[in-house]
Amino acid sequence: MSLRIRGLRKAYGGRTVLDGFDLDVAPGEFVVLLGANGSGKSTALRCVVGLEQADGGTIETGSRAAMVFQQIHLVPRRTVIDNVSAGALGRLPLRRSLHPLLFPRELREEAMACLDRVGLAGRAADRAGRLSGGQQQRVAIARALCQRASVLLADEPVSALDPSAAEQVVALLADLARTGGLAVAAVLHQPGLAVRHADRVVGLRAGRVTLDERAAGLNPADLDFLYGEQGAAA
Repeated sequence: MSLRIRGLRKAYGGRTVLDGFDLDVAPGEFVVLLGANGSGKSTALRCVVGLEQADGGTIETGSRAAMVFQQIHLVPRRTVIDNVSAGALGRLPLRRSLHPLLFPRELREEAMACLDRVGLAGRAADRAGRLSGGQQQRVAIARALCQRASVLLADEPVSALDPSAAEQVVALLADLARTGGLAVAAVLHQPGLAVRHADRVVGLRAGRVTLDERAAGLNPADLDFLYGEQGAAA
């Protein structure tokens, strides 16, 4: 199992956001987290990568986890390949990480392979700010791949994209799981995308898992329960 979460708890003040959250994601599996705003989906992913400190529970990953965000956070004036190469900065000596011109050749070759994997090798020399929103999110995914993570997390990665670009990005995440052997988990607010592309759907309500089904078996009653009046965390 590449990602294993057990009994995760998180509260802000007196408000419980995660209340004994469990999740398993296997290599080669694409899991989508669904639920109303405030149900704990994004908080769970942020705890995995250390952006939030859990109050209790355990998190195990196969090696490392990389995350893609709703806000893409590319450097618009830098080239696409510079942005992707930045995913490997943690592996470089400080001196070589200070400027893109000092990136070693093998790193740029690895970054180019990651860009090819997301279908953007032909845009490597372009400034990132010249790309469309969907293309920029694919660059962000390539940057995450350059971290050599075994777990890829995506927090609302398509919320700012048009339907066509959103479809392409979610299809890419599914393909990275199935052909790349990654464990991929994504927070989405589009159940239709989850049904079309995910292997499993995990539903959260008030910080707890209330649904864990094969995506093809999801039905309207499941969604009504997740997104009903009491779907958000108290």
